[in-house]
Amino acid sequence: MAKKIITAEDLYKMQLITDLEIAPDGKKAILSVQEVNHENEKKFSNLWMLDLQTGKTTPFTSGKTSISSPRWSPDGDTILFISNRDDEKQPQLYTISANGGEATKLTSVEGEFDHISWSPDGMRIICQFRKKDSDAILREKNEKLKELGITVREIERTFYRLDGYGWYPQERWHLWEINPRDGQAKQLSDHKIYDETGPFLSPDSSQIGFFSNRSDDPDLNPAMDDLFVYELKSGVTRKIGTPPGNKSFGAFSPDGKWIAYIGQIGIGEDWRNSNLWVVDSEGQHAAINMTEQYDVNVSSSTLNDNGPLPFVAPIWSLDGQSIFIQISKHGNTGLHKINVKTRQLENVIVPSGVIGKPTFDRQQQVLLYLLGSPNTIPQVYKSLAIDNFSSSRQLTHFNEAWLKQIDLELPEEVWFKGSDGNDLQGWILKPPGFDATQKYPSVMEIHGGPLAQYGNLWMHEFYYLASKGYVVYYCNPRGGQGYGEAHSSAIHDGKWGTKDYEDLMCWADTIEKLPYIDHNRMGVTGGSYGGYMTTWIIGHTQRFNAAVTQRCVSNLISMWGSSDFNWAFQETFGNKAPYEDIEILWECSPMKHIGAAKTPTLVIHSEQDLRCPLEQGQQVFVALKKLGVPTKFVIFPDEPHGLSRVGRTDRRVIRLHQISGWFDQYLK
Repeated sequence: MAKKIITAEDLYKMQLITDLEIAPDGKKAILSVQEVNHENEKKFSNLWMLDLQTGKTTPFTSGKTSISSPRWSPDGDTILFISNRDDEKQPQLYTISANGGEATKLTSVEGEFDHISWSPDGMRIICQFRKKDSDAILREKNEKLKELGITVREIERTFYRLDGYGWYPQERWHLWEINPRDGQAKQLSDHKIYDETGPFLSPDSSQIGFFSNRSDDPDLNPAMDDLFVYELKSGVTRKIGTPPGNKSFGAFSPDGKWIAYIGQIGIGEDWRNSNLWVVDSEGQHAAINMTEQYDVNVSSSTLNDNGPLPFVAPIWSLDGQSIFIQISKHGNTGLHKINVKTRQLENVIVPSGVIGKPTFDRQQQVLLYLLGSPNTIPQVYKSLAIDNFSSSRQLTHFNEAWLKQIDLELPEEVWFKGSDGNDLQGWILKPPGFDATQKYPSVMEIHGGPLAQYGNLWMHEFYYLASKGYVVYYCNPRGGQGYGEAHSSAIHDGKWGTKDYEDLMCWADTIEKLPYIDHNRMGVTGGSYGGYMTTWIIGHTQRFNAAVTQRCVSNLISMWGSSDFNWAFQETFGNKAPYEDIEILWECSPMKHIGAAKTPTLVIHSEQDLRCPLEQGQQVFVALKKLGVPTKFVIFPDEPHGLSRVGRTDRRVIRLHQISGWFDQYLK
């Protein structure tokens, strides 16, 4: 039977595994699986139980609400999770027997949960929780006030909004303790300025590690994170000395004497690798950077368009001699381990793909993880200690029934030279039924970030454009991650649009020379930083016959202070505000150069984009209209910056139709 081509509407068919945790005894696992309700366009998720001996996956909960963060109790009898099943706008904690049955609502609090976990002794649940503001609670309970809505916003903090979230409440994230038997909630920390995030428990359940920025004004010193330990019995908090820089994802060693965490070093130097650090839990000695010598990024920075695969905190081996970590490199994200004493880094599983949410049973004999590849939506895989986790077996098969009917070519990996003789990695995705004797139109995709990487991971958008008859090609130019700090720092300090532009033009040169590419029908598109580069390109060359700039950065001066990243963008451009040095921001802004644009360009933006505000797209559209360049402005209401990944599905479908329609108009 002839295979079908993928469609934009196939987004409705996707079942996405958003979380995974193995049972302590290694016999089962619990999954959170997200789907879309086509009737009302809302996303919902349920728990599925996976039998690790038979490989059978069965629904464990039902309904059209949200269920996330499933966590096994230490004895394996109970599963904890977050859900809005009783109130769409107010999630609570619930527990359910591992044998099934009805879930029990554990909490009745007003606010937001994150980083929930059981204590190792099972006597308490620890989480970070942010209370709802008192005026918001009052408004919800008073119908008249609720109908009138908010009358005024009083803002004092510098960072006051977040894309995809909206306006921050006055309240901050704090540590909370929940009694798993009666749901009694106890707040452990409280400060009107400081957030406490990423709580993790010591093996004896007596201490909570966490991260907090306690500088005079955290919003003006965003990289000044510190590591702290809170004593549950005494309520005393101690600071653990660590180098300045962003920190997260902590874990105590099995004996409780050491803490591993993921951190960058430096202030305003976000191009630096995230590294694995180890420090003694009493703070008596300096923290040690365990991965510095390898010039690798301890992260999960490989992009896709259906949500990232979960990154986890460092996992200590039971003997405390090794630590398991995820590393993103050369388009893949693998699982590695490092010897604590020798700092020898070893590969555990390094696939042609991306590993997410590795999780071990109590005895570390069974390893589960999510694995995504270029032509497969991520699934659960199992490896065993008996063979040093070297072999794996696929356990889940979500989406396979409909994917088997689709003609999906594997992208071709290509290494090529950049403008300075530097090695660069790219991929070429050919249309279904590709014929090497024919000439094809092409589309270059440019990733966002720029501190991220394209790679061996499912991208529905790429397959969709290929299904429309385009050769889709993408690469990792300088400025991104996964290739060492020299690669990522190449465009720092006011160099956007330099080495990255040169690398992309070398990539276009490489593709243009292929015998099956029609050099008169070449298109370019990208979102966020990729939108920046698309807009930069049309102001610097007319080699492309059509462009689609999405959620772009166009004017770094007007974006200063108006983005949810606020003033912090300046750190990448000489670290000076516009009133201190406006020239560097203007020189790096595509709007300065757009007067040379002639390429027909579609401008796509989201109305509620707080990362790259709508005015960034507005400026591009108006300039192109004034210049007489063919253009159209497509605006999606109520959507954030991440429309292409997390937006309402009908709008994601329309977005894809708009992109392909524009390229069809000018490249076919």
